[in-house]
Amino acid sequence: MTESPQQNRPDSPGAASRGDDGRQNQLTKRGGGPPATRGRTTIADGVVEKIAGMAARDVVGVHAMGSGLSRTFGAVRDRVPGGKSVSRGVKAEVGESQTALDLEIVVDYGVAISEVARDVRENVIAAVERMTGLEVVEVNIAVSDVKLPDEDDDEGESETRVQ
Repeated sequence: MTESPQQNRPDSPGAASRGDDGRQNQLTKRGGGPPATRGRTTIADGVVEKIAGMAARDVVGVHAMGSGLSRTFGAVRDRVPGGKSVSRGVKAEVGESQTALDLEIVVDYGVAISEVARDVRENVIAAVERMTGLEVVEVNIAVSDVKLPDEDDDEGESETRVQ
């Protein structure tokens, strides 16, 4: 008996093949692997900045984010509907699997700045890595100001009325 040409060819996806028991079965490999591994996910810098900004603001002792100038512009922007920016004071550089962050914060008077910085790093790293799957390689923190108890709050300023 002669062999058919199909049996001489190496198995190809979708081609019939003979199992050890002599039955023909279809190969089920389609699409190149599990569905979760098909394709690529990219995360924008702004997404990481928002996550980091929210995580930093959750730390006790952080009064605000950003420098005085950015907070001033931010206060104006916050009054515009849809203009509130949670990423103020945060800069992210996102690669394929890693990210680096720079944060600028204002701390409350009387807190230990080194402890606040440590807590911010821990909270930001945990939130970004959990939500994005990216490895956070560094979180640089610049303390640009300290909020004194008797100072007016730049972000909470009410509009002045002219009568």
